[in-house]
Amino acid sequence: MAEVLDQSEVDALLAAVGSGDVGAAPAGGSEWAPAHASDKPVHDYDFKRPERVSKDQLRSLEAIHEGFARNLGASLSGLLRTIIEIQVASIEQLTYSEFIRSLPNPTCFNLLEADGLNGQLCLELSPLIIYPIIDRLLGGSTGELFVPQRPLTVIEQRLVGRLTDRALATLGESWSAVVPVTFRNAATESNPVLVQIVPPNEVVVIVVFEIKMGARSGNMSLCIPFNVIEPLMGRLATQNWFSYRRREPDPAHRSRVQGNVRNAPVQMRAFLAQTVITVGDLIGLEPGDVIKTAKDAGGEIIVQVEGVNKFAGRMGQFRGRRAVKITRKAGPDESL
Repeated sequence: MAEVLDQSEVDALLAAVGSGDVGAAPAGGSEWAPAHASDKPVHDYDFKRPERVSKDQLRSLEAIHEGFARNLGASLSGLLRTIIEIQVASIEQLTYSEFIRSLPNPTCFNLLEADGLNGQLCLELSPLIIYPIIDRLLGGSTGELFVPQRPLTVIEQRLVGRLTDRALATLGESWSAVVPVTFRNAATESNPVLVQIVPPNEVVVIVVFEIKMGARSGNMSLCIPFNVIEPLMGRLATQNWFSYRRREPDPAHRSRVQGNVRNAPVQMRAFLAQTVITVGDLIGLEPGDVIKTAKDAGGEIIVQVEGVNKFAGRMGQFRGRRAVKITRKAGPDESL
């Protein structure tokens, strides 16, 4: 039978519990450690939402998609002929069911796939921004617009397809720092509840982008299931990801760019001198008049290319024509 504590032992135990320092139990019993004896930190862990992607890997994904947001904003600005600002609003881990419940219905829900990736991704475009973009594509303004609560029509889906095609091309370029992929749109759905690409409790990484067009704004969400990026986890480490970005420039690509730039026409102008006269003197100028300037007749003249100071030279004659002999490079602030 267990040993029965007497009144003095009960009083001692209650006093120890009240002070937070429990002493040793009587002989034959178990020992109690003080409440503050453990120096190990205690962290909450939710088994319903396990964190399978480390913070370093999340930062790497955020850096990749920040570049995607900048490039897509520039591409859409050219398409829509207005300024489009896109930035990463948040990146977090959720279960797939939590992600689906957070989306509006109806919405523009696209399933993405690519050769070399194990599984599909989801790209969701909020109606708050997709309808203003459609209105802009059809010649509207960026002002106030009624946002209907209905699925996209066939014509609207074709217009949005121009937007998603640019987004997928830009996304593939951003992901090429980690793995070379080409994304394509496998299907489009208006009700996200009907799409189940992974089990409801599967962990997914959600990258939320904020899109601004004039006074209108809305979100674009990219859902990346864990099974898609699991084979790439080693490449997403912070210390390794930047090594994938630093690549030697392609000599063939550099040669093509140089060839295209070399044949581009530019405007070149040589300025003899610069002075200030009155409008009356300007109107009264006649052939043979002399205009005085602060520059010597034999001094250097400035040569501008596309309005920017580029070279300095001297006037001369070549094969019976006036010419300028380049003598040095000119500073950007040199006076004409």
